Amino acid sequence: MITVKEDTTLVGVSELRTNIDKILEEARKHKVLIGKRNKPVAVLLAIKKYDEIEEILDILEDVALGYLAKERESHSKPTDYLNVQKVERKIKAK
Repeated sequence: MITVKEDTTLVGVSELRTNIDKILEEARKHKVLIGKRNKPVAVLLAIKKYDEIEEILDILEDVALGYLAKERESHSKPTDYLNVQKVERKIKAK
């Protein structure tokens, strides 16, 4: 194991195979990069940290979609939207 930064450790694949328990314990404290030939290929994170990241990404996605919807609404005309009653009549007419 090599400490890359204060909160990051780099572990080789072969070391991961032999010291999985110790490495999983490290992953509970901070992120662990899994490396192959000293190049990072994966990251181990504590599940709590992973859940936090997922929640932040979900919020950011909602904000971005909100901005897109607001922008579309400001550029659209009332005729761009379908009236529910008109749609129902078209369906019944078929």
